[in-house]
Amino acid sequence: MRPHVEMIHEDDYVWHAAELPGGEGRAGERRLSADEEDGSGSLRLDFHTDWGRGPGIHHANTEYYVLDGSMTYGGRRIGKGGYLYLPKGVPADAVTFAEGTRILHYREYGDAGFDPVESLAAPRWEGAREDVIVIDSEAMNWDAVPNAGPMPGLFIKYLHVDPVTGFYTRLVHAQEGWADHRLAHHPCYEEAYTVQGHMEYNFGTLDLGTYFFRPARVKHGHFTTMEGGATWLLRSDGELHNWYTEHEWVRWGGEAINYGPEGGRMRWSQSAHDLGRGPSRRTEQDLEMLRASLAYAREQGAVDTDVHLHGHGADRSLIAIAKAIDAARLQGGHDDHSHDHSHDHGEGQPALGWGTDPAALEHPDERTDTGAHNRGHGRAWKSGDPVPAPIISSLPVRSRSRGYWDGEGL
Repeated sequence: MRPHVEMIHEDDYVWHAAELPGGEGRAGERRLSADEEDGSGSLRLDFHTDWGRGPGIHHANTEYYVLDGSMTYGGRRIGKGGYLYLPKGVPADAVTFAEGTRILHYREYGDAGFDPVESLAAPRWEGAREDVIVIDSEAMNWDAVPNAGPMPGLFIKYLHVDPVTGFYTRLVHAQEGWADHRLAHHPCYEEAYTVQGHMEYNFGTLDLGTYFFRPARVKHGHFTTMEGGATWLLRSDGELHNWYTEHEWVRWGGEAINYGPEGGRMRWSQSAHDLGRGPSRRTEQDLEMLRASLAYAREQGAVDTDVHLHGHGADRSLIAIAKAIDAARLQGGHDDHSHDHSHDHGEGQPALGWGTDPAALEHPDERTDTGAHNRGHGRAWKSGDPVPAPIISSLPVRSRSRGYWDGEGL
């Protein structure tokens, strides 16, 4: 399981010697994110010399994407935008990278292991089922995303799609002015590296060299695409269904034992709204774009409510709690607001009326399957299954230079 990284700039990472066994040459890597359980990783590589290695079998599904420079596979040279997919357990041809080349390198479901072979006629591993993919993405056309959100303006180039699992790698471009006022979560993980442009969203600024790895069910959104649009190499480990939330809120609290006044006790509570108080980092241009997204959605028949960021307007957690208490009073036969809530409710008291049984907001297997230890573990979802609710990731790694945490979308 990879940790939540949202979001960071590659310059915030240190360099390591690249882990490319069996190759000749020198390269360095920045480890954008890693799964220390199975060896999966997302890396940014720079080649300090010409580098290459012969035919062999990779221990992981392996991908290379050329940001600058050139890559040669099986005698075919591809420059910027070159993409190579080498499935786990499948013999792959020789590959070389020219000095000065900069790439994105991904390993999935395995480590950096590499077994040299004499030729491509070597046997596949048992269960290996995909084939090598070589693409010059610069020669591809952009296709409009069928369901771009509330506004048109998203475009896509598919690089790889696993026909069995739905795992995909693609380039996505948002044109200048594209926005989405909603917060979304998905049943699968999502990661992206920004290869061009500028976008603002709930976790900060996405511009050249920024990266995120977002586990399943973490909310994200409030997107506004700025001058020049923005482009990412984006990956997910399954089909990306979009589930949207509005009026989101989080409140937490407790009773201090020894950090109240004069080191004594006190009751306390905070909310995501409290974190957002003060001057907003979102500009008036940002807010106008979010309002335009909302207006377009309403023109298409949506009933979405006005956009209010945390820290501005009413604290939605207090409104939600008041509604839940009112629903509980009605359930318990109280028709006025004179009931004393100074004590804790015990058995026999009506439950607060949150509207939905929390058990209905979980994947049916999430407490018993192999991912039960982590609520951010992605699970395949199909139409008709219960839609799992978002989860809270309160402290992902954030960039010193680009990330921002004010409770927006917490």
